[in-house]
Amino acid sequence: MDAEAMDAYSEVVVRVARHLTPRVASVRTERGAGSAVVLSAEGHLVTNAHVVARFSHGEVAFADGSSGLFAVVGRDPLSDLAVLRTGMETPEPPEFGDADRLLVGSLVVAVGSPLGLEGSVTAGVVSAVGRSMPARGRTASRLIEDVIQTDAALNPGNSGGALADSRGRVVGINTAVAGFGLGLAVPVNATTRRILHSLREDGRVRRAYLGIVSVPTPLDERWAARAGRRRALRVAEVLTGSPAAMGGLHPGDVLLAINGAPLTDAQSLQRHMFEEAIGRRTEITVLRGEAMVDVVAEPTELAD
Repeated sequence: MDAEAMDAYSEVVVRVARHLTPRVASVRTERGAGSAVVLSAEGHLVTNAHVVARFSHGEVAFADGSSGLFAVVGRDPLSDLAVLRTGMETPEPPEFGDADRLLVGSLVVAVGSPLGLEGSVTAGVVSAVGRSMPARGRTASRLIEDVIQTDAALNPGNSGGALADSRGRVVGINTAVAGFGLGLAVPVNATTRRILHSLREDGRVRRAYLGIVSVPTPLDERWAARAGRRRALRVAEVLTGSPAAMGGLHPGDVLLAINGAPLTDAQSLQRHMFEEAIGRRTEITVLRGEAMVDVVAEPTELAD
């Protein structure tokens, strides 16, 4: 990298760091530590559910030395997100972007409190998008979908901190250190915005449950032309006794649409699996062999 390019790279990182560092706090509970990002001017912060675990309160500290107590408003282990509320004065929240617009190779900047060192900054690129990782604790058998993979250096304590794009917009909440040179972040997108809203307003997230494990799959040219898209979701597993099983879904079925809305990835299915779908008739358009059929299921409420 020549000097001019390095200067431009450094300028971006410095600008993002100056903007975000005051808006990212360190978080401490009785048994753990992490980071949090200011979510609202009313004292809300977002962090990882695993950072606060089962604790209901703790302490936050900002890079300027100010500190105060927080209470957990709500946590959602399935997305590894939690919302905190502090009575102290907090900075204005940063702008939250859209992780769905990230490209592999995009510059990202991570701000957090690794090893208890407030206001630490690292930078790297988006290594991959659309990853999955196991949810923690009692939800370990479930997956967090559409996770961002980055090579920005993350260490214990970065969890709950900000992953930002080159314009300083928060596009992810750092959630895991997966290995040397490998970090993961929960994306900021339409689904996680809804989760955060539910946590702020209701202290919980109610989800609908179908009982399938699905993976993205490409459609061949004939079916892609007919469906108007190149990707869909293939059913890898149908859980015994689940709404999907009772509705007649089978492993190998390819899910094309739900209530007429196209399904192309895990997020496109998840955005339909919130409380309004619980107990409701749900029509799923399926490619089964050489036939397109409609399957009707009634999702139940997902228990934690």
